[in-house]
Amino acid sequence: MTLTAAALIASITVLVLAIFLGFELISKVPPTLHTPLMSGANAISGITIVGALLAANTQLESGSATSAGLLAFLALTLATINCVGGFMVTGRMLHMFKRKDR
Repeated sequence: MTLTAAALIASITVLVLAIFLGFELISKVPPTLHTPLMSGANAISGITIVGALLAANTQLESGSATSAGLLAFLALTLATINCVGGFMVTGRMLHMFKRKDR
């Protein structure tokens, strides 16, 4: 499978627009919505983990270590870090609202 110049330019354009849109959306979120937004991000990271596992499994079954396999591993690693970090932050925030025993 080869990547044409037009497909590469289209992919880079989508990546740049996604980065810009994501930055603009996240910077406009008020602090009161941070925890629900973090929950949504954790759900998306969980979906990314499943997709990365499927992609890595496909690469392992084919027996070839290609760039797609490396990207699947990178996606799996970054999504796992994001998901675990999100749960840690959410746990800390929920712990702040817990009643203290006297």
